[in-house]
Amino acid sequence: MERGQKKKLATLVGCNYAGTPNELQGCINDVAAMRDALVARFGFAPADVTVLTDDRGSPVLPTGANIKRALADMVARAAPGDVLFFHYSGHGTLVPPVKGRRDGHGECDEAIVPCDFNLITDVDFRRLVDRVPRGASFTMVSDSCHSGGLIDLEKEQIGPSVLAAGAAPAAAAASTTATRATAARFLPYAAVVEHLSGVSGVDAAHHVADHLLALFGADASAKFHRDAEQPARTDDDGILLSGCQTDETSADVPGDDEVAAGGKACGAFSNAIQTVLASHPAPVSNRQLVSMARAVLSDQGFEQHPCLYCSDANAETPFLWQEEDKKKTVTAAAEQAMSAL
Repeated sequence: MERGQKKKLATLVGCNYAGTPNELQGCINDVAAMRDALVARFGFAPADVTVLTDDRGSPVLPTGANIKRALADMVARAAPGDVLFFHYSGHGTLVPPVKGRRDGHGECDEAIVPCDFNLITDVDFRRLVDRVPRGASFTMVSDSCHSGGLIDLEKEQIGPSVLAAGAAPAAAAASTTATRATAARFLPYAAVVEHLSGVSGVDAAHHVADHLLALFGADASAKFHRDAEQPARTDDDGILLSGCQTDETSADVPGDDEVAAGGKACGAFSNAIQTVLASHPAPVSNRQLVSMARAVLSDQGFEQHPCLYCSDANAETPFLWQEEDKKKTVTAAAEQAMSAL
């Protein structure tokens, strides 16, 4: 697909939940590192990279409504051939089906947890990707727990059902995770309901849908609105790189851990992506990036397995459509630096 000089647009979200029982350390650092990579390596204009964090003094907090609005605005600006990117670092959770509702498969849905707990589900991401103009791509990196399958109906390329090429089945290896002070980017469903119940006044015995609809109304996930149509389109350019499988957690790494780059707290998956990109200046495909990130995490002793969901064609396309001439630019810069020594 020819990208030419089309727009490259990004929305980056980091939630540390500072001062709460659910506090994380590395999420805001993750999106700062990704922003630098987007501008320096992938040619994104700084003005086209929207960053939402819950850092003190942030002008726009990453609430559920604000995240969905930023993503909708990005899609609304898109035209065929454009490159859209969404990076999320924060908590994830699993949402059980609503009793008495026809939710399609009757299984739990994956969701991310904005700073106000207004969950954004895999159904919302499916609907978002369905609105992306044909010929434009939407790449999503989610460094959160239970992130496998966060774009509903997207085809699994690497995951529990389809292993990475040459990879051993999941579960092997002695892990050093237990010796680290890492935290899981995971909020149990019961904890989400308990928090929302304290705000909504709805009894905690109710499904999370009742709390979210009471608190956020139309801004609650499309999954919980009875009149919402079921997603249909799947012939799209949606690409999901998840930090772990649906049944796994993703690690939040403190700054004093040996894995943390430059002594800064980070997400294990986000850090693995940066490690792979730093050591491979040439374009790497989405499949290669996820496979190599898996290898990095395995070598570091983490028991999480990043996954890839997209079409067969997009599995082999370069991550964020990095162009080959960018490789030449990097090589020329390196040669120039060497000659100056």
